Amino acid sequence: MGSFGGVSAEAYARFMGRFSTPLAFEFATVGLEGVAADARVLDVGCGPGMLTLELVERRGPAAVSAADPEPAFVEATEELCPGVDVRVAEAEHLPFADREFGATLAQLVVHFMSDPVRGVTQMGRVTAPGGRVSACVWDHAGDGGPLSTFWRVARRLDDGVRGEAGLSGAAPGQLVDIFRRAGLADVAQTVVECTVSFRDFADWWDPFLLGVGPAGRYIATLEGQDAARLEAALRDELGDGAFTVTARAWTAVGTPA
Repeated sequence: MGSFGGVSAEAYARFMGRFSTPLAFEFATVGLEGVAADARVLDVGCGPGMLTLELVERRGPAAVSAADPEPAFVEATEELCPGVDVRVAEAEHLPFADREFGATLAQLVVHFMSDPVRGVTQMGRVTAPGGRVSACVWDHAGDGGPLSTFWRVARRLDDGVRGEAGLSGAAPGQLVDIFRRAGLADVAQTVVECTVSFRDFADWWDPFLLGVGPAGRYIATLEGQDAARLEAALRDELGDGAFTVTARAWTAVGTPA
């Protein structure tokens, strides 16, 4: 699992944290709905801890565990969330006991799992009967993700651009299908949104140059002239003044069968 090997926790936080932090508030509300107040909760693929911190603020550190395959992200989460049990582990091989958690959540992770069905199956295994398994993925396929403008303009300049629309769970119904194939019951799809404000174009653009994720890696492949052309086209699209981006994510929720 994972698509951020070699990327520092700081770079990831600057690039995607500006969206995943506000998303965490909305997603945690979905993932914890109806879950007993004293139940333990697990953040799968925690990254540098955006969702983990939200769970800690709601449940306290002793009730929260987290896992990520990147040691640097695990270290960052431990620093951000003292007292949380954070482990280096892939979603497909969770090092937790059966039925250990009342809620297991995966924010912006399923589409980077090497085997999404196995990963979600593991999430179901560690969740207690009657508990809640939840995941969310940006609406990349429906042009509703936080990077949709970037990929739309990039495709206009380069018809070979793949973008992120084909990632698992990025289209409506795909997460639900993964959850059902993983053996979960009572699976339902919902949508969560967040809106992020930017001071100007540079505030939005500069973190793209940090090499994070598919967008950052794509920019790194461009020659200087092509990179400048993409930047100019995006600036024309977004302008130089303040603006906001509203991003939408598909969610799926289910219970262990």
